[in-house]
Amino acid sequence: MLTNLMDRLNRFMEERLLIKTARFVKSSRNVHSCPQPVYKEYAFTGRSNVGKSSLINYLANRRNLARTSSSPGKTLLINHYLINENSYFVDLPGYGYARTSKKDREKIVAMIFEYIRNRKSLSCLFLLLDPRMEPLENDKLVIRWLGESGIPFVFVFTKTDKLSAARLEENLEKYRRELMASWEVLPAFFITSAKNREGREEILKFIFTF
Repeated sequence: MLTNLMDRLNRFMEERLLIKTARFVKSSRNVHSCPQPVYKEYAFTGRSNVGKSSLINYLANRRNLARTSSSPGKTLLINHYLINENSYFVDLPGYGYARTSKKDREKIVAMIFEYIRNRKSLSCLFLLLDPRMEPLENDKLVIRWLGESGIPFVFVFTKTDKLSAARLEENLEKYRRELMASWEVLPAFFITSAKNREGREEILKFIFTF
């Protein structure tokens, strides 16, 4: 009986993690023009070229759902993707792209913060970080603001296939030490690599049970 129960539980979890439908809905210039907030939303942000669109495609198991580019700074709007007709993945613009004017960078950050602060259907924010780099000042400012604002968020380290296991752990430990200086309990960390097919199941489990 216990074996049958475990089998049923495993099948239930596999069904929960199955993305049957995924489609682009709308690009919005601000939070007020976003789709009606009738579904839970899971938003993705981070510095430009950290891999937000690629991660959304990887999670949805769709090659071209979200637009990707080798050039940073291409996502300039708030993009909503409807998943399984009952929740949204939201691709937010990247921040910190140096080849835009200071005024444009400030407008992008204002758009991101306005969405995060005012979107009532936002369930969790996924903050993407590049583990090849040490904690950068703009990332630290965003992390501090999220903590002070009480926004539910988690860390996602992308492109981890570009580092050895030892170097990855070394750089992650730098992040932990940096954060522990001001945090009592750290948000969850996820390690991902679309190339090596890592992290998808863990993130989807988190999303569909959050």
